[in-house]
Amino acid sequence: SGQRRDGTGATIPRHIISSFVCTFNGRPVFACDMEPAIAANPYFEFHARVNESGVFGFEWIDDDGSVYTDEHGIEVG
Repeated sequence: SGQRRDGTGATIPRHIISSFVCTFNGRPVFACDMEPAIAANPYFEFHARVNESGVFGFEWIDDDGSVYTDEHGIEVG
């Protein structure tokens, strides 16, 4: 929350994901912006229909500017 303090009394910075983006082969599939009142561990579910093999890319952006990414390949037979 940005209001808690550690053992020395220093403020513990909040880490809240402010946006999430999913792409498939570089094209947007799903995106959302989150407000501070969202759950501590939000769960997202969305559907994507793909007609070709490729890579899903995931990007989370923290309110402090940190960017976290991951990707996962999928093969269409």
